[in-house]
Amino acid sequence: MSDLLVSRRQLLEVGALGAGALALPAWARGADMHGAHIRKGFDEVSGHRIDLTVGEGIQMVQGRQGHAFAVNGSVPGPLVRLKEGQHVQLAVTNTLAEDTSIHWHGLLVPFQYDGVPGVSFPGIAPGQTFVADFTVRQSGTYWWHSHSNLQEQAGHYGPIVVEPAGPDPVQADRDYVLLLSEFTPLHPHTIMDKLKKGEGYFNYQQTSWTDDYPLDGADRRMWARMRMMATDILDVTGSTYTYLANGHGPEEGLEYAFNKGERVRLRVINGSAMSFFNIRIPGVKMWVVAADGQNVRPVEVDEFQIGTAETYDIVVEPTGEAHTIVAEAMDRSGMAVATLASRPGARAEVPALRDPPLLTMADMGMGGMDHGGMDHGSGGDMSGMDHGEMDHGSMNHGSMNHGSMDHGSMDMGATAGGAMDMSGHSMRDTSLLPDDVKVGPGIDMVAMNPVDRMGDPGIGLSDVGHRVLNYRDLVALKMNPDHRAPSREMEIHLTGNMERYMWSFDGKKFSAVSDEPIRFGFNERVRVKLVNDTMMAHPIHLHGHFFELVNGANAMYQPLKHTVIVQPGGSARFDLTANEPGDWAFHCHLLYHMHSGMFQIVSVDFPENGE
Repeated sequence: MSDLLVSRRQLLEVGALGAGALALPAWARGADMHGAHIRKGFDEVSGHRIDLTVGEGIQMVQGRQGHAFAVNGSVPGPLVRLKEGQHVQLAVTNTLAEDTSIHWHGLLVPFQYDGVPGVSFPGIAPGQTFVADFTVRQSGTYWWHSHSNLQEQAGHYGPIVVEPAGPDPVQADRDYVLLLSEFTPLHPHTIMDKLKKGEGYFNYQQTSWTDDYPLDGADRRMWARMRMMATDILDVTGSTYTYLANGHGPEEGLEYAFNKGERVRLRVINGSAMSFFNIRIPGVKMWVVAADGQNVRPVEVDEFQIGTAETYDIVVEPTGEAHTIVAEAMDRSGMAVATLASRPGARAEVPALRDPPLLTMADMGMGGMDHGGMDHGSGGDMSGMDHGEMDHGSMNHGSMNHGSMDHGSMDMGATAGGAMDMSGHSMRDTSLLPDDVKVGPGIDMVAMNPVDRMGDPGIGLSDVGHRVLNYRDLVALKMNPDHRAPSREMEIHLTGNMERYMWSFDGKKFSAVSDEPIRFGFNERVRVKLVNDTMMAHPIHLHGHFFELVNGANAMYQPLKHTVIVQPGGSARFDLTANEPGDWAFHCHLLYHMHSGMFQIVSVDFPENGE
């Protein structure tokens, strides 16, 4: 760490004020909460000073119970309502027996209030209160969550709504928050331990012992030889998770009231630890009007995928007595459910879970490659791949080591059953990687042809037969302030070893001791290319900034986001104006991926004049 960062921390420690726990209500005293039940849903807090108290207790969901962290006595914690331009003090008191923190996800704040222990402040010790004191500089839908000790998985999160200073371009008769998350009776560190022992522990949808998937025998043998699963979509699934809507399980009856003819705004927040959701409201049109809190030109869709840590605002005009809001996990192992109801208790049919999706050749990093037009049966469109243009000379034609996997017997030609024989190619050809990527046991796959997948609607949604949002649909409602062309480009590889459950950037697991941060000059304009060398979708989040997705829109209207999904075996690009000085976290927002090492620090220089 730099000397400058050390001096910042010394100053921050002065701001951590002690607080007397005896003055707190019973639910807030950590010692008293071990047997207390936590409330579902959330209250609303606002004003010049907002007090948030972190406690713990028992969370009950549909007959199951587990330990949880509660803020102001509920899961999720309270809706923090702010107004653009106001000055606010957010006071966080810790009554736990361990350190805690709150990161204001998406809010533009001075770095020392960003809430990441070891990066921007020391954390909040037991019995202490930390106050974030700043002026609100934006409007939109955001959220907050712990950045300490996997607490986010166990209930330490809540929504943020910032009202605009002027007229809101989105007009609606009703305005609701839908915060999606998960409940599990397992302790977060137990989940981490099980993933390290066997990354497929929670995947009950494995193709190795079931006939419920449209794979022929040759395809099954191909996946078996790779020791991989075509249904390996999410690391933690509905086998242990109950998916929540505002803290309510799918059988617990969350309702949003409406009158016929009204426009309803739903602020959808993915506050989960590990889950992607596919959102649809059967029979109701949706208009996406904001992404990650930033207004976009309205896009009419029937369904959209929301990655962990993303937010989307939608407007709907319900017409029936009731409509079911479906948030189906991406692997279709479960769903969160809520109801738009014209009267209390009104219900619509809840659709059955759809068949689990299957990974494709594009997810293996072979998108756009033509294998002779053959149909592989597993959903991979190979029609664009031209083997005549591929350089095979640099490829390792020996055994393919996918962790301990032996892929050497696989042949890329078509078999009689349509499967792939890959003996002429290596999925671990590290010669394809740039020199700055560290090659070692942390990498078990290299994408051979990682094409831009900004136009991909997400795993399992390419053939659903209706309109599905993708990043190319997003266009900023207002012109972006910085029209400069990037002065340089940088490439970052998302790397991992599924079998060992190791995750990293550029093959390097994060180390606060030895790692140099990613450095940007103040106000520098940089184009960043993220290349996903794994077969999992990663939601990559940069603290303290919004970046512009390079999605084919006019450069002046590229959509602003703080989190971008990088599809398996593909790439994504964004333009960043590094105008927020300080040290910021940059990481995969899948909690156990971040915890396993897919994390880095971005350091933005302070302006020379010190302002």
